This record gives sequence, C-alpha cells and structure tokens, in this order.
Amino acid sequence: MGKIIAVANQKGGVGKSTTVVNIAAYLGSRDFRVLCIDSDPQGNTTTGFGIKKKSVKASTYDVITGKTRIQDAVIHTDFKNVSIVPATESLAGCEVELVGYENRMNRMKMQLLTCKLDYDYILIDCPPALGLITINNLVACDSILVPMLAEFYALEGLSQLVNTIKIVKNNYNPSLDIEGILFTMFDGRLNVANDVVSEVEKYFPNKVFKTKIPRNV
Repeated sequence: MGKIIAVANQKGGVGKSTTVVNIAAYLGSRDFRVLCIDSDPQGNTTTGFGIKKKSVKASTYDVITGKTRIQDAVIHTDFKNVSIVPATESLAGCEVELVGYENRMNRMKMQLLTCKLDYDYILIDCPPALGLITINNLVACDSILVPMLAEFYALEGLSQLVNTIKIVKNNYNPSLDIEGILFTMFDGRLNVANDVVSEVEKYFPNKVFKTKIPRNV
C-alpha cells in the first residue's frame, strides 16, 4: 500500500514543487511506482514534468470536487514509473467551491483510498496556503515533508504549520506526523542560516534531514 506524503509549507518560494519533482524522479528510477498530485493552482509540478496544461482533460480540480475519478485524471510522465494528476488554473476557485460541499475535509482522502494500492509512493504538492485544499491533503496523507528556508521569518511560518498539523491530527487524522524538515536554497556561510537550523533542530530533534539543498544559480 502506497505511502502518502504531503509536501507542505504555507510560505511560497521554498521549493515545494522542485522537491516533489526530484524526489518522484529519484524514486521512479529506483523502480518504485510513484503518483504525484499537483494541488497548487500555479501548477509548477505539472510544468516540471513537461505537461502542457492546455492539453489536460481532467485535473486535481475535477478530482477534489468529485467531477471525475482520480484514475481518469492520471497522466503518465516521461519519467520512469512516475505519473501525475495535473493542476490547471481551474483549481484557483476550488477553495470557495469546497465551502459548500459535505465532507469537504475528506474529499482528497476518499479519492486516494481508491488508488493507494496501485502505487508505492504518492507525493502531494500543496499550495502555499493553509486553506481547504491543504487541509484536504493533510487529512489524506500519512506524513508531511516540510521544505523551508533557513531564514528568520521561516520559523514563524513553521510554527503556524505545526499548529495546523495539531488541529488536523486531533480532529481528522490521528496518525499524521512530520516526515522531516528539508532546508532548501541553503547557504551555510550565513550565520542566520546556521542559527535557524540549530533552532529547528532543537524543537524538532531527529526530524531535520542531514542533507540540505544548497542555493544554486
């Protein structure tokens, strides 16, 4: 049964989509069956896999609103063993639409339950917000991978995310846990960067990945 990992941080520009694309490509190359769910209206993960959004017939919007089965929205990518449920601009209005739905917190979970056996890993690229789409993903997933920058304000964002995780864990998904915290665009020459890492390691022992993705041009 596939492990579902949500890649989440309400701050934008921290490398969520890049993380999903690269982890998926790696896992696929190691003969794991991988499904990516692009639930960010910007659709960067979809673009990252070379999919033209104008050619998409069914997207994450159709899946989460129940207009189509998740199996009918899956597209096979050019990457070995990697498939994706793409995102298009239609997802941008989904938050407002979901408010009027019954079981609005469980819609992604119900869809993923129908295909979880078909994959070894399901990676969800969450939007940079703690709205209904992200909550749906947190209810559906087994764990959360948090990409973050080693910057002062990132600590405040992490604190807000942890509070949201506690709420979801207490009310909807008791087994929810943090898979790990991944520092991206890291510059070890900066004192503030090393201070932030030390602070996060103090509050989240054994949760910070040893690998840090360096800032690159």
